[in-house]
Amino acid sequence: MATQILGGQVPGARFIDPSVLARISNLELLARTVVEGFINGLHRAPDLGSSMDFAEHRAYMPGDDIRRIDWKLYARSDKYFIKEFEADTNVNFSILLDISKSMSFHGTPDGVSKLDYARYMAACLAYFSSKQRDRVGLITFDDELRDYIPPSAKHLHVILHALERVKAGRKGNLDRPLLRVSEAFRRKSLIVVISDFYDEPRNVLDAITHLKGKGNDIIVMHVLDSHEIDFPYEDASNFQDLESDEKIPIVPYALRDKYRDLVQKHIAELTTLFSQNRIDYALFNTSKPLDEALFKYLANRERLMRVR
Repeated sequence: MATQILGGQVPGARFIDPSVLARISNLELLARTVVEGFINGLHRAPDLGSSMDFAEHRAYMPGDDIRRIDWKLYARSDKYFIKEFEADTNVNFSILLDISKSMSFHGTPDGVSKLDYARYMAACLAYFSSKQRDRVGLITFDDELRDYIPPSAKHLHVILHALERVKAGRKGNLDRPLLRVSEAFRRKSLIVVISDFYDEPRNVLDAITHLKGKGNDIIVMHVLDSHEIDFPYEDASNFQDLESDEKIPIVPYALRDKYRDLVQKHIAELTTLFSQNRIDYALFNTSKPLDEALFKYLANRERLMRVR
């Protein structure tokens, strides 16, 4: 489903370019701009039809009670849709956001940092889910838990305020904070984890697996800067590890191919491990529009809701 949806770009995607969004200082306005433009684009997209009425309707599935078919909508669209009620769609939705020091990286002086891009993603997902009447929550972490906002139908503005003030400043650790998070969840939830995953793939999987222990549905969003993926640097200089502050002299052209190969192997191993463990995974480049994040979240959410 995700591959089909991502085949075309939503109309108005130029308005959700991260460099454009960076000029919007109010995070709620930013989220509303992205989400409402995204929803309008879905309704205009001919290959998606009117199936994206979100909290109000879903496509008819064999075995559904035909008494719940919206016949007025059928008359307009010639397609069958089931009326959804709040009890059908209301879920606990939590965003786990990595705010460790490495997330502060941005490849160009005027570029969007990984943390800012991740904040935009988190704000948009929270706003989007709130519109679907989900109970939304937020957890930020580095080597410890920093913010914990439990899922609630009334917590959107608290979440947006917390996202406004997050800063990356400490070394990261996935295992310890995610273990604590897993102990805090009392009921099955839909969880999105946003991070640059600067750790060995097996360690990343072990940390994420903590969250699956109580039957939670997990969506993993891997955020990287384009410079981390392509390593386009030309001049020899000192490169600083943001986590340890260690400086290493590097001649880029001599290491570029090896570096790119290591990054692609890291991504490929994460992809394989998550797939083997039935955890949804997607890679995001901070130079790309945010509609990709919303598309992939929506596609995965639709699938997960069907199998619950």
